[in-house]
Amino acid sequence: MAEAYIVDHCRTPRGIGKVGKGALADMHPQHLGAAVLSALRDRNNLDTAKVDDIIWGTSNQTGSQGGDLGRMSALDAGYDVRASGVTLDRFCGSGLTVAALGASTVMAGWQDVVIAGGCEMMSYSFSPEGRRKVGLDGGNMRLRDLHPQVAQGVCADAIASIEGISRLATEELAVESQRRAAQSLADGRFEKSLVKVYKADGTLALDHEEFPRPQTTLETLAALKPSFEAMMDFPLDETGATHGELIRRAYPDLKIEHIHHAGNSSGVVDGAAAILVASKEACEANGWKPRAKITTAVNIGDSPELMLNAPVPAARKALERAGLTPDDIDLWEVNEAFAVVAEKFIRDFKLDRDKVNVCGGSIALGHPIGATGAILIGTLIDELERQDKHRGLVTMCAAGGMAPALIIERL
Repeated sequence: MAEAYIVDHCRTPRGIGKVGKGALADMHPQHLGAAVLSALRDRNNLDTAKVDDIIWGTSNQTGSQGGDLGRMSALDAGYDVRASGVTLDRFCGSGLTVAALGASTVMAGWQDVVIAGGCEMMSYSFSPEGRRKVGLDGGNMRLRDLHPQVAQGVCADAIASIEGISRLATEELAVESQRRAAQSLADGRFEKSLVKVYKADGTLALDHEEFPRPQTTLETLAALKPSFEAMMDFPLDETGATHGELIRRAYPDLKIEHIHHAGNSSGVVDGAAAILVASKEACEANGWKPRAKITTAVNIGDSPELMLNAPVPAARKALERAGLTPDDIDLWEVNEAFAVVAEKFIRDFKLDRDKVNVCGGSIALGHPIGATGAILIGTLIDELERQDKHRGLVTMCAAGGMAPALIIERL
């Protein structure tokens, strides 16, 4: 089987995902996607007529984020019309899934040049226009009886309660995420990947990470009120069933300790990212020097009711498929959707914390749903190069109780 090489990657800074506050929030999602596609073309002297496909991740595919955002962003970036595009949704796992799919078509010999990436405007998703009107099950009462699915924050608190993970442990992880992100920014670790974003009139929109809060301390986090306790009495949607009622259907005897809040949960941000994947022949023809290769990619499902538990079995599946052990992984990227996800992962694998999310994670930097997986791949490549390491694994939880996992090797 052919190899799938990562030639380059880039991403936007992440802007605060709130209309009227975030620097990117008034932009069209296609414009944000075009920013990274344009940069990838210009950085690599890419003839876009030779791009076989653009595989894009966007979770909330409604309104301005609907209509095949990958294809429309490419057209907005001035790509040749022969560069086709498709957009998919695996919720938070979309950005990893597109990379796996792009790599698989190259490894199969079907395509030579693929761009995998994603974009999510959380400012749109949290606006009245973009806000989800029904639950993840789409209001399907039969499915709801089989698998009652509630808000992810409620699931995070439930997992912490089941696992005996304390609020203090999650807040310690959150403070460390902020510290590492601040150090990475001070060291310029993201400069190779970041591209400036410009408005339609040519003025600068954003050239730096907007979300980090380096002033965060355990004391400031301890003062925050849990965010999801009140949600237990809120209706999931117009059907009237509350989050508390639904989680108790699955776990009637569980006493949930509510420990997650804005400080130990992922940040709501806008952002986009893109990765250039190519075959050996395409690299040679274009004079590209590959930076890494994708060696293994898997997906797995776990409990829809808890939703966030699949990264551990996904990583185990990836390691088994690759014939590796955790000791063979130099660096790990585990998306900090909520602090309990990364904390449980570290504990289950008994990992050295200095190898996990070493540049800070989504708690500090933000989580633009459809783009995050592609961002984490790029962060991992940059850090493997910086530390002169060889192999890394990326995984993340996704709604519906799923998780993709992907292993890359630096060249």
